[in-house]
Amino acid sequence: MIRTELDAAGIRAAELREAYLRCRELNARHGRTFFLATRLLAPAQRPAIHALYGFARWADDIVDEPPFDDAAGTRAARLDAVAKDLRDSLSGAPCADPIFAALADTAARYRIDHVLFDEFLDSMRMDLTVTDYPDRAALDRYVHGSAAVIGLQVLPVLGTVGAQADAAPYAAALGKAFQLTNFLRDIAEDLDRGRVYLPADELAAFGVDRARLQWCRDNRRTDAEVRSALAAQHEVARGWYRYADAGLALLHPVSRPCVATAAVLYSEILDRIEETDFAVFTARATVGNARRARVAGSALARALWARRGSRVRTLTSAEGPA
Repeated sequence: MIRTELDAAGIRAAELREAYLRCRELNARHGRTFFLATRLLAPAQRPAIHALYGFARWADDIVDEPPFDDAAGTRAARLDAVAKDLRDSLSGAPCADPIFAALADTAARYRIDHVLFDEFLDSMRMDLTVTDYPDRAALDRYVHGSAAVIGLQVLPVLGTVGAQADAAPYAAALGKAFQLTNFLRDIAEDLDRGRVYLPADELAAFGVDRARLQWCRDNRRTDAEVRSALAAQHEVARGWYRYADAGLALLHPVSRPCVATAAVLYSEILDRIEETDFAVFTARATVGNARRARVAGSALARALWARRGSRVRTLTSAEGPA
């Protein structure tokens, strides 16, 4: 199957194929729901999605999972090195790490705006120094680079039925919805890293601050005030899913089953949290394998049917969007 995907995408060079394979492995290991959804794309589309996810996952791990003796200054230096290697690879210079080779090839094939990668790294740098967000505007600045730009990066790979600019706000919104879901699911884990990814002023409206969240974490329970605050944040996230859903019809038909499946499964994480009465300090909410298989299975027929009537081609750096 891996060879089929690379062949379909027109990726022939042995070293480049290995680079894409590494990115695919990162996707399979770290993004179970996202990787499952990519199986619904046409084979030619999958390597590029893996390259984009692989780079994002790899860079994020520099910030979130450093060696125990690592310091913020060291991580900042590592991110600076990543930024330099990224610029070099996007300009055509060879790079020792294969992730950059796959990313640069994908960016060239699909003419992805390089600014989107810079904005992603800007948000990764914020994680080294910013631990709280006073309001929604401040959090949105972080989320734009950490998530919205991912939606914009993958959009040229997914394809659209009209102008790409028309679909861009919805692609960015879905990335934002995914990220807000992560924030709600991973509150306890983020607190352990010293971070709170929820607007302080909106929490304060319910009498909640960092100290109260930490108390809930330490005591493995969700008190009434925190429960109300989290319910309000859930509504914000669901609003972004509803907005993004309106843009699904703007995507290429071959890509719609993939995106719809990812949206359904990720939004159901919110359902699981609510079903446990917001017990986010006790267990990490997940969507079970059986449910994921049912949702993906029902979408597979739609994906195969869409492929019969449409052909997704891989763009080269000399071609424009289809």
